[in-house]
Amino acid sequence: MTTNQRTSGVADPVIFSVDGSTESVDDFFAERGWSDGLPLVAPTPERVDAALTALDAEPDAVVGEVPVSRRLADVRSVAVNAVMAGCRPQHMPAVLSLLQATLQPGFNLAGVQATTHPCAPLAVFGGSVVEELPLNCGAGVLGPGTRANAVIGRALRLILLNIGGGTIGEGDKATFGQPGKFTYVAAENAASNPWSSLREDEGLAADTSAVTVFAAEAPHNVNDHGSSTAEGVLVTIAGTLATLGNNNIYLGGPVLVAFGGEHAALCSREGMTKDEVRQRIHELCVVRNGDIWWENRQRFARIRPDPFATAAEDDMVPVIRCVDDIAVTVFGGPGRHSMVFPNFGASESQTVPITGGLI
Repeated sequence: MTTNQRTSGVADPVIFSVDGSTESVDDFFAERGWSDGLPLVAPTPERVDAALTALDAEPDAVVGEVPVSRRLADVRSVAVNAVMAGCRPQHMPAVLSLLQATLQPGFNLAGVQATTHPCAPLAVFGGSVVEELPLNCGAGVLGPGTRANAVIGRALRLILLNIGGGTIGEGDKATFGQPGKFTYVAAENAASNPWSSLREDEGLAADTSAVTVFAAEAPHNVNDHGSSTAEGVLVTIAGTLATLGNNNIYLGGPVLVAFGGEHAALCSREGMTKDEVRQRIHELCVVRNGDIWWENRQRFARIRPDPFATAAEDDMVPVIRCVDDIAVTVFGGPGRHSMVFPNFGASESQTVPITGGLI
């Protein structure tokens, strides 16, 4: 098995020899804190070398410094953790791009790793990579059953744990955590999406494969089987986002609205553009200032003076800072459901093309 433990520079890989059963290998990793608690694939030199052949980067090339430990991740150490997660060589370009997205300064990985908030990097893939791997973009998209979704997100988590020092209670201070901290991967459902993709919204070409990453809470379901108009669906979506306990109400940050195909089709049939959908959600996503407990209002006024420093009891205050903080996409299968994902707040979403190399 190959590991790469270091704090600076580029070190030669360390080879460990573990005799015995697969259970012995699992125990070896667990005893050293290198496991997420699920069974691991032994990162033998042969498996790691095979993973590296899928990348257009030298094994010793540095990808970046991973908070909170600030250890440097090189391409080989990324491959080691990806193999442990169950990745095959074809998954490696997606893993490398996802890691690079989380390492962008605007994502604030140090905060995402260390916060008591239950956020996790939510990766949303788009482009031809969805069919090539393949990634699930339809029914049960955030659930079990699709290897690519499961192992790509798990690879990132192992990197954040083993290189980034995101150990529970130490580097990772999350009060509760959430299942998305095992793996949190979706793909845009291009066939059901009447609007532009996330990558196009960020200025990339439609024929580019890319990943967008959000520091997201667990998904909040939007159940609307009754509305026959776009306005009805948007009222329900905004009402699901308009809660007093999410970080966006005082810290801002991007929220993701993932329309189910049936809700998206209803809005599209009425001719609503994505910008119009975002604008209307922003207008509807408000809470009465007086419904916020007074001690929280005082705290919010210090952190977000506009509007909390001057808002009266009966004023309706926006939960989402601005229209640009609302990202809209479509994934999932049949059914009149959508989902919303409040954000950590102190993190901006990042979009990175999938190239198999370093950006």
